[in-house]
Amino acid sequence: MITNMIDMNKIWIVDLEAVESRYTGQWKTHIPQILKVESLLKGQYEVEVIEGPTDIPDATTPGAFLNFGGTNVYKSAQMQKISRLFCDGEIKAGDHFIYTDAWNPTIIQLKYMSQLLNIPIMIHGFWHAGNYDKNDFLGRLINSQWVKTFEKSLAQAIDYNWFASDYHLNMFRKNFGFKEIELFRTGWPMEYLEDTFTPGEKKDIILFPHRIAPEKQLNIFKDLAKELPEYEFIVCQEHNFTKDQYHKLLEGAKMVFSANLQETLGISCYEGALAGALPMVPDRLSYSEMYSDDFKYPSEWTKSWTSYKKHKQLLVNEIKIWMSRYDEIIKSKKLNELTTFLHENYFSCNGLKRVLFDGE
Repeated sequence: MITNMIDMNKIWIVDLEAVESRYTGQWKTHIPQILKVESLLKGQYEVEVIEGPTDIPDATTPGAFLNFGGTNVYKSAQMQKISRLFCDGEIKAGDHFIYTDAWNPTIIQLKYMSQLLNIPIMIHGFWHAGNYDKNDFLGRLINSQWVKTFEKSLAQAIDYNWFASDYHLNMFRKNFGFKEIELFRTGWPMEYLEDTFTPGEKKDIILFPHRIAPEKQLNIFKDLAKELPEYEFIVCQEHNFTKDQYHKLLEGAKMVFSANLQETLGISCYEGALAGALPMVPDRLSYSEMYSDDFKYPSEWTKSWTSYKKHKQLLVNEIKIWMSRYDEIIKSKKLNELTTFLHENYFSCNGLKRVLFDGE
Protein backbone atom coordinates (compact mmCIF):
# COMPACT_ATOMS: atom_id res chain seq x y z
CA MET A 1 0.00 0.00 0.00
CA ILE A 2 1.44 3.39 -1.03
CA THR A 3 0.39 6.37 1.08
CA ASN A 4 1.40 10.02 1.08
CA MET A 5 3.96 10.00 3.93
CA ILE A 6 3.43 13.73 4.59
CA ASP A 7 -0.17 13.09 5.67
CA MET A 8 0.59 10.09 7.86
CA ASN A 9 0.56 10.10 11.63
CA LYS A 10 3.62 8.89 13.48
CA ILE A 11 4.47 6.27 16.05
CA TRP A 12 7.06 7.77 18.38
CA ILE A 13 9.01 5.09 20.27
CA VAL A 14 10.40 6.40 23.56
CA ASP A 15 12.90 3.66 24.23
CA LEU A 16 14.99 2.38 27.13
CA GLU A 17 18.73 2.79 27.25
CA ALA A 18 20.60 -0.27 26.00
CA VAL A 19 22.12 -2.51 28.67
CA GLU A 20 24.33 -5.16 27.07
CA SER A 21 23.51 -7.84 29.62
CA ARG A 22 19.75 -7.25 29.28
CA TYR A 23 17.25 -7.36 26.41
CA THR A 24 17.04 -3.57 26.06
CA GLY A 25 19.92 -3.67 23.57
CA GLN A 26 17.92 -5.87 21.17
CA TRP A 27 14.75 -3.84 21.73
CA LYS A 28 16.50 -0.72 20.44
CA THR A 29 16.56 -2.17 16.94
CA HIS A 30 13.93 -4.93 17.03
CA ILE A 31 10.84 -2.93 18.01
CA PRO A 32 11.41 -0.11 15.47
CA GLN A 33 12.12 -2.66 12.76
CA ILE A 34 8.96 -4.69 13.46
CA LEU A 35 6.75 -1.58 13.59
CA LYS A 36 8.28 -0.04 10.46
CA VAL A 37 7.62 -3.21 8.47
CA GLU A 38 4.04 -3.45 9.74
CA SER A 39 3.45 0.26 9.12
CA LEU A 40 4.73 -0.10 5.56
CA LEU A 41 2.40 -3.04 4.96
CA LYS A 42 -0.63 -1.32 6.45
CA GLY A 43 0.20 2.19 5.25
CA GLN A 44 -0.85 3.71 8.56
CA TYR A 45 2.12 5.34 10.29
CA GLU A 46 5.65 6.56 10.06
CA VAL A 47 7.89 5.32 12.87
CA GLU A 48 10.44 7.45 14.72
CA VAL A 49 12.59 6.68 17.77
CA ILE A 50 13.25 9.19 20.55
CA GLU A 51 16.53 8.22 22.19
CA GLY A 52 18.64 9.60 24.99
CA PRO A 53 22.44 9.99 25.10
CA THR A 54 24.82 7.03 24.87
CA ASP A 55 27.39 8.40 27.33
CA ILE A 56 25.61 7.34 30.52
CA PRO A 57 26.75 4.80 33.17
CA ASP A 58 26.18 1.34 31.69
CA ALA A 59 26.58 -0.67 34.89
CA THR A 60 23.24 -1.57 36.46
CA THR A 61 22.55 -0.76 40.09
CA PRO A 62 23.24 -4.03 42.01
CA GLY A 63 20.17 -6.27 42.04
CA ALA A 64 18.28 -3.96 39.68
CA PHE A 65 17.36 -3.76 36.02
CA LEU A 66 18.91 -0.36 35.23
CA ASN A 67 21.35 2.18 36.61
CA PHE A 68 19.11 4.40 38.73
CA GLY A 69 21.17 7.51 38.06
CA GLY A 70 21.95 6.88 34.41
CA THR A 71 18.37 6.06 33.47
CA ASN A 72 17.23 9.49 34.61
CA VAL A 73 19.95 11.18 32.57
CA TYR A 74 18.62 9.25 29.58
CA LYS A 75 14.96 10.04 30.24
CA SER A 76 15.63 13.73 30.88
CA ALA A 77 17.27 14.04 27.47
CA GLN A 78 14.27 12.32 25.88
CA MET A 79 11.95 14.81 27.56
CA GLN A 80 13.88 17.72 26.06
CA LYS A 81 13.51 16.18 22.61
CA ILE A 82 9.78 15.59 23.06
CA SER A 83 9.26 19.18 24.25
CA ARG A 84 11.15 20.51 21.23
CA LEU A 85 9.05 18.36 18.90
CA PHE A 86 5.90 19.98 20.31
CA CYS A 87 7.44 23.46 19.96
CA ASP A 88 8.42 22.77 16.37
CA GLY A 89 4.98 21.48 15.41
CA GLU A 90 6.25 17.97 14.64
CA ILE A 91 3.71 16.20 16.85
CA LYS A 92 0.26 15.96 15.32
CA ALA A 93 -3.16 15.01 16.64
CA GLY A 94 -3.54 11.25 16.31
CA ASP A 95 0.15 10.39 16.83
CA HIS A 96 1.04 7.45 19.07
CA PHE A 97 3.78 7.35 21.72
CA ILE A 98 5.08 3.93 22.74
CA TYR A 99 7.09 3.83 25.96
CA THR A 100 9.10 0.63 26.18
CA ASP A 101 9.11 1.19 29.95
CA ALA A 102 5.95 2.67 31.46
CA TRP A 103 7.79 3.66 34.66
CA ASN A 104 8.89 6.91 33.04
CA PRO A 105 8.21 10.37 34.55
CA THR A 106 8.15 11.96 31.09
CA ILE A 107 4.75 10.37 30.46
CA ILE A 108 3.19 12.90 32.84
CA GLN A 109 4.91 15.79 31.07
CA LEU A 110 3.86 14.41 27.68
CA LYS A 111 0.23 14.25 28.79
CA TYR A 112 0.51 17.79 30.20
CA MET A 113 1.70 19.21 26.87
CA SER A 114 -0.76 17.19 24.80
CA GLN A 115 -3.80 18.37 26.72
CA LEU A 116 -2.78 22.00 27.27
CA LEU A 117 -1.74 22.41 23.62
CA ASN A 118 -4.91 20.59 22.49
CA ILE A 119 -2.99 17.99 20.49
CA PRO A 120 -4.68 14.67 21.32
CA ILE A 121 -2.30 11.72 21.15
CA MET A 122 -2.35 8.08 22.27
CA ILE A 123 0.15 6.82 24.84
CA HIS A 124 1.15 3.16 25.16
CA GLY A 125 3.40 1.77 27.90
CA PHE A 126 5.10 -1.54 28.68
CA TRP A 127 4.87 -2.26 32.42
CA HIS A 128 7.85 -4.28 33.61
CA ALA A 129 7.55 -3.93 37.39
CA GLY A 130 6.90 -1.41 40.14
CA ASN A 131 6.11 -0.69 43.75
CA TYR A 132 2.72 -2.40 43.36
CA ASP A 133 4.64 -5.71 43.41
CA LYS A 134 5.83 -6.10 47.01
CA ASN A 135 8.60 -8.49 45.95
CA ASP A 136 10.00 -6.21 43.25
CA PHE A 137 13.01 -3.96 43.88
CA LEU A 138 10.80 -0.86 44.14
CA GLY A 139 8.29 -2.68 46.31
CA ARG A 140 11.00 -3.73 48.75
CA LEU A 141 12.96 -0.49 48.99
CA ILE A 142 10.38 2.27 48.69
CA ASN A 143 7.39 1.98 51.00
CA SER A 144 5.93 5.45 50.56
CA GLN A 145 2.59 6.75 49.38
CA TRP A 146 4.18 9.02 46.77
CA VAL A 147 5.34 6.11 44.62
CA LYS A 148 1.95 4.39 44.76
CA THR A 149 0.23 7.63 43.75
CA PHE A 150 2.78 8.21 40.99
CA GLU A 151 2.32 4.74 39.47
CA LYS A 152 -1.44 5.18 39.52
CA SER A 153 -1.07 8.54 37.77
CA LEU A 154 1.13 6.95 35.11
CA ALA A 155 -1.46 4.27 34.42
CA GLN A 156 -4.21 6.90 34.18
CA ALA A 157 -2.13 9.04 31.82
CA ILE A 158 -1.40 6.05 29.57
CA ASP A 159 -4.15 5.13 27.13
CA TYR A 160 -2.98 1.53 26.61
CA ASN A 161 -1.18 -0.16 29.50
CA TRP A 162 0.63 -3.27 28.22
CA PHE A 163 1.62 -6.35 30.23
CA ALA A 164 3.48 -9.51 29.30
CA SER A 165 1.39 -11.95 31.36
CA ASP A 166 -2.10 -12.27 32.80
CA TYR A 167 -0.53 -12.67 36.24
CA HIS A 168 1.09 -9.25 35.96
CA LEU A 169 -2.01 -7.58 34.53
CA ASN A 170 -4.26 -8.99 37.26
CA MET A 171 -1.84 -8.00 40.02
CA PHE A 172 -1.79 -4.45 38.65
CA ARG A 173 -5.56 -4.24 38.39
CA LYS A 174 -6.09 -5.68 41.88
CA ASN A 175 -3.54 -3.34 43.45
CA PHE A 176 -5.04 -0.16 42.01
CA GLY A 177 -8.67 -1.26 41.68
CA PHE A 178 -8.86 -0.02 38.09
CA LYS A 179 -12.07 -0.56 36.18
CA GLU A 180 -11.98 2.22 33.59
CA ILE A 181 -8.28 1.96 32.66
CA GLU A 182 -7.34 0.04 29.50
CA LEU A 183 -5.07 -2.91 30.39
CA PHE A 184 -3.84 -5.36 27.73
CA ARG A 185 -1.79 -8.55 27.81
CA THR A 186 0.30 -8.22 24.69
CA GLY A 187 3.33 -10.37 25.47
CA TRP A 188 6.82 -8.97 24.92
CA PRO A 189 8.30 -8.36 21.43
CA MET A 190 11.13 -10.91 21.52
CA GLU A 191 10.80 -13.01 18.34
CA TYR A 192 14.55 -12.76 17.82
CA LEU A 193 15.19 -15.16 20.71
CA GLU A 194 14.00 -18.12 18.63
CA ASP A 195 17.00 -17.76 16.33
CA THR A 196 19.50 -17.04 19.12
CA PHE A 197 20.08 -20.52 20.55
CA THR A 198 21.24 -23.88 19.21
CA PRO A 199 21.34 -26.64 21.85
CA GLY A 200 24.86 -28.01 22.11
CA GLU A 201 26.59 -30.94 23.79
CA LYS A 202 24.90 -31.21 27.16
CA LYS A 203 26.69 -31.53 30.48
CA ASP A 204 25.40 -32.06 34.01
CA ILE A 205 25.08 -28.31 34.57
CA ILE A 206 22.29 -26.53 36.45
CA LEU A 207 22.11 -22.76 36.05
CA PHE A 208 20.80 -19.87 38.11
CA PRO A 209 20.19 -17.36 35.27
CA HIS A 210 18.48 -14.63 37.32
CA ARG A 211 19.49 -11.34 38.86
CA ILE A 212 21.14 -11.63 42.25
CA ALA A 213 18.40 -10.16 44.42
CA PRO A 214 16.56 -11.29 47.57
CA GLU A 215 13.37 -12.11 45.66
CA LYS A 216 15.29 -14.64 43.54
CA GLN A 217 16.29 -16.74 46.60
CA LEU A 218 19.85 -17.53 45.59
CA ASN A 219 20.40 -19.12 49.02
CA ILE A 220 18.16 -22.03 48.02
CA PHE A 221 20.13 -22.65 44.83
CA LYS A 222 23.44 -22.62 46.71
CA ASP A 223 22.12 -25.02 49.31
CA LEU A 224 20.96 -27.39 46.57
CA ALA A 225 24.48 -27.28 45.17
CA LYS A 226 25.79 -28.66 48.47
CA GLU A 227 23.17 -31.41 48.45
CA LEU A 228 23.89 -32.42 44.84
CA PRO A 229 27.68 -32.38 44.30
CA GLU A 230 27.37 -34.67 41.29
CA TYR A 231 26.07 -31.71 39.27
CA GLU A 232 27.75 -28.39 38.49
CA PHE A 233 25.71 -25.48 39.81
CA ILE A 234 26.55 -22.10 38.25
CA VAL A 235 25.28 -18.67 39.31
CA CYS A 236 25.57 -16.76 36.04
CA GLN A 237 25.81 -13.26 37.49
CA GLU A 238 28.71 -14.25 39.72
CA HIS A 239 30.80 -14.48 36.55
CA ASN A 240 31.70 -11.78 34.06
CA PHE A 241 30.17 -13.58 31.10
CA THR A 242 29.69 -11.81 27.79
CA LYS A 243 26.28 -12.34 26.23
CA ASP A 244 27.78 -14.87 23.80
CA GLN A 245 29.44 -16.77 26.65
CA TYR A 246 26.19 -16.81 28.57
CA HIS A 247 24.34 -18.18 25.56
CA LYS A 248 26.94 -20.93 25.10
CA LEU A 249 26.56 -21.83 28.76
CA LEU A 250 22.78 -22.14 28.34
CA GLU A 251 23.29 -24.31 25.28
CA GLY A 252 25.47 -26.71 27.28
CA ALA A 253 23.31 -26.86 30.42
CA LYS A 254 20.64 -29.45 31.20
CA MET A 255 18.57 -27.32 33.56
CA VAL A 256 17.73 -23.75 34.54
CA PHE A 257 16.32 -23.43 38.03
CA SER A 258 13.99 -20.90 39.65
CA ALA A 259 12.77 -20.41 43.20
CA ASN A 260 11.71 -16.85 42.44
CA LEU A 261 9.29 -14.92 44.63
CA GLN A 262 8.89 -12.22 41.98
CA GLU A 263 8.40 -12.93 38.29
CA THR A 264 6.00 -11.32 35.83
CA LEU A 265 7.36 -13.08 32.72
CA GLY A 266 10.65 -14.96 33.15
CA ILE A 267 12.83 -14.36 30.10
CA SER A 268 15.82 -16.33 31.38
CA CYS A 269 13.86 -19.56 31.83
CA TYR A 270 12.43 -19.19 28.32
CA GLU A 271 15.95 -18.64 26.97
CA GLY A 272 17.04 -21.78 28.79
CA ALA A 273 14.22 -23.78 27.23
CA LEU A 274 15.15 -22.51 23.75
CA ALA A 275 18.73 -23.61 24.44
CA GLY A 276 17.57 -27.11 25.37
CA ALA A 277 17.77 -26.72 29.16
CA LEU A 278 14.84 -27.95 31.23
CA PRO A 279 13.16 -25.02 33.02
CA MET A 280 12.39 -26.09 36.60
CA VAL A 281 10.03 -23.47 37.99
CA PRO A 282 7.66 -23.16 40.98
CA ASP A 283 3.91 -23.28 40.39
CA ARG A 284 3.32 -19.60 41.22
CA LEU A 285 3.60 -16.10 39.73
CA SER A 286 3.60 -15.91 35.92
CA TYR A 287 5.03 -19.44 35.76
CA SER A 288 1.63 -20.93 36.65
CA GLU A 289 -0.04 -19.77 33.44
CA MET A 290 3.00 -20.16 31.19
CA TYR A 291 4.45 -23.58 32.01
CA SER A 292 2.84 -27.00 31.79
CA ASP A 293 2.89 -29.32 34.79
CA ASP A 294 5.84 -31.16 33.25
CA PHE A 295 8.12 -28.25 34.17
CA LYS A 296 6.66 -27.06 37.49
CA TYR A 297 7.18 -28.17 41.07
CA PRO A 298 4.84 -27.31 44.00
CA SER A 299 5.12 -23.69 45.11
CA GLU A 300 5.16 -24.79 48.75
CA TRP A 301 8.61 -26.31 48.33
CA THR A 302 10.36 -22.91 47.95
CA LYS A 303 7.90 -20.23 49.10
CA SER A 304 10.38 -19.33 51.87
CA TRP A 305 13.65 -20.56 53.34
CA THR A 306 11.74 -22.28 56.15
CA SER A 307 9.43 -23.99 53.69
CA TYR A 308 12.40 -25.04 51.57
CA LYS A 309 14.13 -26.70 54.52
CA LYS A 310 10.95 -28.62 55.25
CA HIS A 311 10.62 -29.84 51.66
CA LYS A 312 14.29 -29.94 50.67
CA GLN A 313 14.51 -33.69 50.13
CA LEU A 314 11.49 -33.65 47.84
CA LEU A 315 13.13 -31.00 45.66
CA VAL A 316 16.50 -32.77 45.69
CA ASN A 317 14.85 -36.01 44.57
CA GLU A 318 12.90 -34.21 41.83
CA ILE A 319 16.06 -32.64 40.43
CA LYS A 320 17.76 -36.04 40.35
CA ILE A 321 14.81 -37.52 38.46
CA TRP A 322 14.73 -34.69 35.91
CA MET A 323 18.47 -34.81 35.31
CA SER A 324 18.51 -38.62 34.94
CA ARG A 325 15.59 -38.46 32.50
CA TYR A 326 16.92 -35.52 30.48
CA ASP A 327 17.30 -37.43 27.18
CA GLU A 328 13.88 -39.04 27.59
CA ILE A 329 12.21 -35.66 28.20
CA ILE A 330 13.89 -34.13 25.16
CA LYS A 331 12.80 -37.04 22.94
CA SER A 332 9.21 -36.63 24.14
CA LYS A 333 9.09 -33.21 22.40
CA LYS A 334 7.51 -31.66 25.51
CA LEU A 335 10.19 -28.97 25.59
CA ASN A 336 9.57 -28.12 21.93
CA GLU A 337 5.84 -27.88 22.59
CA LEU A 338 6.53 -25.55 25.51
CA THR A 339 8.78 -23.16 23.56
CA THR A 340 6.26 -23.01 20.70
CA PHE A 341 3.47 -22.14 23.13
CA LEU A 342 5.56 -19.50 24.89
CA HIS A 343 6.67 -17.91 21.63
CA GLU A 344 3.16 -17.64 20.23
CA ASN A 345 1.58 -16.33 23.42
CA TYR A 346 4.23 -14.43 25.38
CA PHE A 347 7.34 -13.65 23.33
CA SER A 348 6.20 -12.07 20.09
CA CYS A 349 4.85 -8.78 18.70
CA ASN A 350 1.50 -10.34 17.81
CA GLY A 351 -0.43 -8.75 20.67
CA LEU A 352 1.28 -5.39 20.23
CA LYS A 353 0.45 -5.29 16.52
CA ARG A 354 -3.19 -6.24 17.15
CA VAL A 355 -3.64 -3.29 19.52
CA LEU A 356 -1.77 -0.77 17.36
CA PHE A 357 -2.84 -1.69 13.87
CA ASP A 358 -6.06 -3.66 14.22
CA GLY A 359 -7.65 -1.74 17.09
CA GLU A 360 -8.22 -4.83 19.25
